[in-house]
Amino acid sequence: MTIHFVGIDPETDEDGCPTVWVDDVARDLLIQSYQVDQETSATCDSLSPARAPIPPGETIVRIPARMISIIRKACDDLERDSGVR
Repeated sequence: MTIHFVGIDPETDEDGCPTVWVDDVARDLLIQSYQVDQETSATCDSLSPARAPIPPGETIVRIPARMISIIRKACDDLERDSGVR
């Protein structure tokens, strides 16, 4: 597995650190961020087109808007390295 660090929340306090990595082999983004509360999870669940509850092993995370450029860079890295556009 080849994972590289892309970026961390620019306002991090180094305890709760939303962070983004790219897995170059699996071609995935890896995101550490804030867990949503039950109300937000239930709302997202009710709006999901999947028509099923969020399955075990999956969760919803809240990503600060200030991290958009970091996530965009991670997406660009994946696209560039795979030749997909």
